Amino acid sequence: MPLLGSHLSIAGGYYKAVEAAAALKMDCVQIFTKNNNQWKGKALSAEDVGLFRDAIERTGIRMPCGHDSYLINLASPTESLWKQSLDAFVIEIERAEALGLVGLVIHPGSCVDSSEEEGLQRINHAIDEAFKRTPLAQVQVWLETTAGQGSSLGHRFEHLRVMLDGVKERHRLGICIDSCHVFAAGYPLSSAADYRATLAEFDSIVGLQWVRAFHLNDSKREFGSRVDRHEHIGKGHLGREAFRNILNDPRFAALPMYLETRKGIVNGKSLDAMNLATLRRLMKPKSARGKTGKGPKV
Repeated sequence: MPLLGSHLSIAGGYYKAVEAAAALKMDCVQIFTKNNNQWKGKALSAEDVGLFRDAIERTGIRMPCGHDSYLINLASPTESLWKQSLDAFVIEIERAEALGLVGLVIHPGSCVDSSEEEGLQRINHAIDEAFKRTPLAQVQVWLETTAGQGSSLGHRFEHLRVMLDGVKERHRLGICIDSCHVFAAGYPLSSAADYRATLAEFDSIVGLQWVRAFHLNDSKREFGSRVDRHEHIGKGHLGREAFRNILNDPRFAALPMYLETRKGIVNGKSLDAMNLATLRRLMKPKSARGKTGKGPKV
């Protein structure tokens, strides 16, 4: 069955995120490798790395991954910002490698006032250069599907194909599918039939063999809105059936799936715990819950 986890805070130490994940009985965890809204971060110390790696081993949390800074734009047509983004991206890879993360999720970038074609070329060039600067890194870079807000790239499956085809060391790449983003970008997931059609389209254009992880988020905004606004599982426009479809798809049974929903405590209970409980209830297909129900055909 899929590994379920969430994006958790590194406040107080990287290992704190691991311990918080274990306390909530998560299987996996996603973190920022530094403050996501700042270009520079405090250098990782040997103690930071040691405590994090020890916490992973001690708790049994699997598939820890990172998410890069929101400031990075590898598609920028502005040379100074592109170079600054590239330098920051290289540091993200280095930090993820030091911590022993299996993947580093990135938003591909926004083309701003240039064309999609130019933006995709800039992304490929940046990834090639970053890989050249980190030749020994084992951590994979996971391209995230985006909602298509503004001029962001990655909201069409064709964009992902161009990136995979255009990077020289593409074995170092993978795809992270964000449920909210795919839905907001105009790919339906909620009914079993829509789910099958969308995944078939993804497989035809990109290839399911490239999927390394999922972000599980409901959507505050309607289908095709191209607006990136996450909602709690089953509380948004996607609805619970979309997550039942994903969770019970045997092709993704061994993959990590990370929540990026709002944090907090309601009525004494963690919102992450609430969302995890909802997901776990959906992990059994309908056929296992009732005599006449059937799970999604995949």
